[in-house]
Amino acid sequence: MGPDAVTDTRYEESRTKVQPLRFVLRWVWRLIRIALLIFVLAHVYAILLKWVPVPGSITMMERTLGGHEFRRIIMPLDRISPHLVTAVIAAEDARFCQHDGIDFEAVQKAVEERERGGRLRGASTITQQTSKNVFFWNGGGYVRKGGEAWFALFIDGMWGKRRVMENYLNTIEWGDGIFGAEAASRVRFGKRAADLTEREAALLAAVLPNPHKWRVDPPGPYVSGRAGTLQARMRVVANEGLDDCVLEPEKWQARQQP
Repeated sequence: MGPDAVTDTRYEESRTKVQPLRFVLRWVWRLIRIALLIFVLAHVYAILLKWVPVPGSITMMERTLGGHEFRRIIMPLDRISPHLVTAVIAAEDARFCQHDGIDFEAVQKAVEERERGGRLRGASTITQQTSKNVFFWNGGGYVRKGGEAWFALFIDGMWGKRRVMENYLNTIEWGDGIFGAEAASRVRFGKRAADLTEREAALLAAVLPNPHKWRVDPPGPYVSGRAGTLQARMRVVANEGLDDCVLEPEKWQARQQP
């Protein structure tokens, strides 16, 4: 075999090795471009939702495909009882007006409690729950949690507190394929969300940790007791102005001035 033949053989071997690498790199680049496109489109969608009602969610689609009767009536925040706003803040996120989408103080306390041998306590804010309800799905582990945290920070700044609360109360599930405060109020109490009493609002908020198991029509002893505790918390929230960023934003903003 002459020198030229040896060179050609080595060239072909090298080319054979390079081609699979190029194929892999080409597909990696394609996946990166697709991921970037999804990232951009998701943020454009999030920006639009500052003004446009949330049309639906992955969880809503799952419930429908699972055979549940889907019920949802979108309502603006000023047609939902302020009692319900205060109730969900008291139940789910007392620092809603004070954090920027993620309550890092609550996260730190949960970590410290876990390190001391306590149970793993959730520290998910209303904003994070809204992020999950609007953009993601139940389950998904750390990948979903990471995306949920990012969008919580994004929508808290982009939408503002009132819009976050409005979308939360229009996308949260109250069991049995019932989504949003208006549908829950009509099904559970036979009235509009605007007419909910303090007690009824507390009952709805009381079942949010597990709306598929706990009932408000009628409530069992545990839910009834939890609602009573929430009513006491609601008065604290109202007295300390912890719901002012939603119910009285001008007063809240004035208090934030140096």
